[in-house]
Amino acid sequence: MSFTINRKKTRQIKVGKVKIGGMAPIAVQSMTNTFTQDIVSTVAQIGRLEKAGCEIVRVAVPDEDAANAISSIKEKISIPIIADIHFDYRLAIASARAGADGLRINPGNIGSIKKVKAVVECATDFNIPIRIGVNSGSLEKEILKKYNGASAEAMVESAVRHIELLKSLDFHQIKVSIKASDVHRTLEAYRLLSSKTDIPLHVGVTEAGALFPGIVKSSIGIGMLLAEGIGDTIRVSLTRDPVEEVRVGFEILKALNIRRRGPEIISCPTCGRCKIDLFDIVEQVDKALLTSTLDIKIAIMGCMVNGPGEAKEADIGIAGGDGKGILFKRGKVVKKFPQEKLVEVLLKEIRKG
Repeated sequence: MSFTINRKKTRQIKVGKVKIGGMAPIAVQSMTNTFTQDIVSTVAQIGRLEKAGCEIVRVAVPDEDAANAISSIKEKISIPIIADIHFDYRLAIASARAGADGLRINPGNIGSIKKVKAVVECATDFNIPIRIGVNSGSLEKEILKKYNGASAEAMVESAVRHIELLKSLDFHQIKVSIKASDVHRTLEAYRLLSSKTDIPLHVGVTEAGALFPGIVKSSIGIGMLLAEGIGDTIRVSLTRDPVEEVRVGFEILKALNIRRRGPEIISCPTCGRCKIDLFDIVEQVDKALLTSTLDIKIAIMGCMVNGPGEAKEADIGIAGGDGKGILFKRGKVVKKFPQEKLVEVLLKEIRKG
C-alpha cells in the first residue's frame, strides 16, 4: 500500500529563480560556514553545495564587509543567495543593494518599527522576499514572560506578530521559519503556525547538533512535518560540512518519496554469512556517486545466496563471497566475475546507463 502525502497549499513567492510554496517542489537549502567577506572561500564552498544539489544558500552578514561581498559572490555562483541579518537593519539594506536574492531577519531583534519599515521598503524596491526567522532562543521578553518561557505557543505568537507587521507595511513576499532545538516543540510550533497562515514555511530543527544526533533529530522533525504536508523549503542543521546538510535533506525527501535526486543505495547490515568487506565496498560506491543525479536504486549485499532475492526491488546490485562476485538486475543474476572487481563492475554498469 502506497502512502500519499496531502501537502498544504501555501501562497507562492520566489527566491531568485526558485519558486517557493504554491505546490512548487520542496527546495533544499543550506548555509555557508565560511567568513562571507572571504569571497574565494565562500564561493568555493557554495560551488560544492551546488554540486550536491543545494538550491538556495544563506550567508551570514555580521558586518558591512560581509554585506558588500555579496555582489562579488553573486557573480560566481548559480543559486540564489540569502543574507542572514541580526540586530543591524542597515546590513539588511546593504545586502539587498549588493544583490542578495532574499533577506532573513528576526524583526524582534532588528529594533523599532521604523527600522523594520526601512528594511521592508528596501526589499520592495529590489523585489526580494523576507524570511521571518523565529527561534526559541530569541523571542521578545514580553512574550517569554506571558508564556513563562519559549513554548510553541510563544514562538507562534511572535511569528504571527511579525507577519502582521510586514503585512501592515504592505509587504507580502514572506516566508517563515519557527525553529527550536528540540523535536517536540518544533513540531508543535509548525503545526500551530501552519493552521493559522498560508505563508510558505521553511522547516528545520535549529542547533540539531553533531552528525548522528543532528541527522536523527532533523530526520524525525523535518520528516514528520513533511509527511503531514507542512513545509516548502528545508534545511538540515548539522555541525558539519554544509554539503552533508544538503545530502541529508535530499535523503529525507527521497525516503518520503517526495523528491528523488541521486542514487538510493540499500545494503544489508551484515551477519556471520558475510565474507566480504561490505563496509568498505559501500563506502567506495557511495563516494563515487556522491554528486550523481541518477535516479536509480542500487543494492550492495553481503551474501550471494540471499542477496539478489532480498534486494529484488533494486534496479541493479552486487553481492559477493568466497572469491566470487555477481551482478544482478531486479533480482536476476546477469554477470559473474572475481570478487575483487565488485565495485569496478557495478560502477561501470551504472555509468553505462
